[in-house]
Amino acid sequence: MRLALAFGVLGLTSLAGADARLDGRTLRYEAGEGGWARTFAANLGPLTGPVSLGEQTYLGVGPVVYAFSPAGEVLGRADLPGAVTSLDSGGGSVRVGVSGPGYVERFTLDAPSGDTLPVRERVVFPPDPEVTGWLARFADGVDPGALTQAGRDFPLNPFIALRGAERAGRAGNDYEALSSVRRALGATLAFPAWTQLAARLDAAGFPAAANLALDRARRDAAARGLDPALPVSRAALFAYGNPSGYVGTLLDQNRLARAEVWMNFLRELYPRFEGGDALYRRYAEVLEAQGRAGEAEEWRQFARTLRAGSLYNLGPDDTRTLRDAARLTALALALALLAAFLTLTARAWKAQGEDLRPLGGRWRSWRRPPERLRLSALSYASFAERLVLALLAGGLLTALGGWQWANETGRGLQAPALNLGTYGGGWSAARLGELGLRPGPATSLITGLAAQLDGRSSDARVLYQRAGQDACALNNLGIIAQDAGDPAQARSFYRRALTLQPDLTAAAYNLGLNPGTAGPTFQKTYRAGQPRLCYPDRRALARAVGGDLGSVLRRTLTDPLGFLADRRPATRLDAVILAGLVGFALLVLTLLVPRAASSERLGRPAGFRLLALLLPGSGLLGNAWGGVLLLVWAGAACTLLGLSGPLRFPFLLPVGDEAAALRGGLWALLLGTYALNVLALLLIEAARARRRRAEHAE
Repeated sequence: MRLALAFGVLGLTSLAGADARLDGRTLRYEAGEGGWARTFAANLGPLTGPVSLGEQTYLGVGPVVYAFSPAGEVLGRADLPGAVTSLDSGGGSVRVGVSGPGYVERFTLDAPSGDTLPVRERVVFPPDPEVTGWLARFADGVDPGALTQAGRDFPLNPFIALRGAERAGRAGNDYEALSSVRRALGATLAFPAWTQLAARLDAAGFPAAANLALDRARRDAAARGLDPALPVSRAALFAYGNPSGYVGTLLDQNRLARAEVWMNFLRELYPRFEGGDALYRRYAEVLEAQGRAGEAEEWRQFARTLRAGSLYNLGPDDTRTLRDAARLTALALALALLAAFLTLTARAWKAQGEDLRPLGGRWRSWRRPPERLRLSALSYASFAERLVLALLAGGLLTALGGWQWANETGRGLQAPALNLGTYGGGWSAARLGELGLRPGPATSLITGLAAQLDGRSSDARVLYQRAGQDACALNNLGIIAQDAGDPAQARSFYRRALTLQPDLTAAAYNLGLNPGTAGPTFQKTYRAGQPRLCYPDRRALARAVGGDLGSVLRRTLTDPLGFLADRRPATRLDAVILAGLVGFALLVLTLLVPRAASSERLGRPAGFRLLALLLPGSGLLGNAWGGVLLLVWAGAACTLLGLSGPLRFPFLLPVGDEAAALRGGLWALLLGTYALNVLALLLIEAARARRRRAEHAE
């Protein structure tokens, strides 16, 4: 105790007269007759501090904290997920406050180690280039004439060293260039900075150094909890170094050898990135054009494997495909309803006019609404015809509900908090809270993963237990048990998870079965010796965001007002659904109204016959097959419009040769409906003529 006190007194004595302060954008350190100063450009963000702990001086600059020695040397740098807003050195450690839109995080810094300033807590970087691109922006803002001095002042910024390497290369000094590249690779960086550095090294003509930077990016990302099982948005990938954009540049330049390296980087770390399908197709086409058909097919097969776990295995565009399917179905049902209504109105027109004449005519009769509604055009239809119309209206309402579900679920699945490549962290938690996830096993799994990755195992256990018999949650409970030193219970959880879901690769990996899929391979390579977490697939995410599609479709008919009230933002489609609900209710009510006129009185007027001929099935609704014929005709007609008309269903209908083949089949189907319709109408007319002849003969 006395020895520690003596060292403390000695340290305080040695720092007597030392003073660190901010003078505008300049940090000044004065100790006796000596001292030093560091100036930070305005574009680097706010300065916070300085504070002192022992002999070190700490300063927050934008989203990083620097530790300086009494001689002005940079001892370490902590890369944080947002702008530093507070620094506190009380309590024997440095505490850092970081804030962003809607959240605040606190971190604890350990003493400088090597060239780093270790952060005790997990750091999750948001998809913000202002944060992840800070080091590169710092280096880019350095004046060319001050590059050498900046390299001495901030040796932990590899982008400054790379600029020096490029300058030396242009001057023909290869030795100095390689030396600067080695200094750049000697720094400790977060994975976004490693990816950015790799792209710059590649562009500067140092491919081997770029490969090493990419490997370090993979390892740092894996250590921070990023996993290839999770999707990454285009915005997040841009903030993380934009590797997909750089691949596009390499393909444009026909640098296939380098493109292959970067494609493998994407495949290992970010296989489910937004826009991946298009880039995989483009790369496969380039390989095929180079005579590498086997490799091209292997990439296509890899892209197909990524569809597993999506809605109906449709891939990353699943909600868009379902939206187009719902739109096409709704359009076909609306067309069928319109055709049936017009045809039935044409048949009832004359008799309805006669019945409305005592009430003041077709328009003035609306002054007496109850009687006018009693004599609506549909009241002249038979019960079977009205039943078909009600069923069509119910189908239309269900299709509109599916359309709305696809829209909302698609928007929710694109939420930044679900497309970060990982879960957890203050930024993600704030965005996740804004999503309003639906209670259920999927939501418990997502929030439990965030807690577990952030090191809050007790919170994670409670959340996983709420998920019930969810295989993923059971696997992750096994990991908590294993970390707590209970391998027997952990294996029990893994076995239960594998029993519930035999294709669950995470549980199989944890049981030592070594499945050969991408996730376990990544785990074995970059997180060796650690059990594998189970992450929700796209179906589970869709249930958390928008609910189960089947239950939502049922609810549009069983509780339509509740369905509408449960929508988050009001849209124009809500008004359409409300109108469809009113129409469906009116059609159901018409089933209770007695028929206003018999078939003999209505007859078969010329207008009715013409519409029945032009609109297949609309004149045959008294028979169940008439409704089927009407639906087939409406579906074929709307699909043809989608293939060649002003309507477009880009995620549902094919293009090119496939579209031409489908168009030919649809025309044949459409002509077939007309042929069947004409045949049925001729048979009806023939039967009607026979009855008339029989009546005249009597």
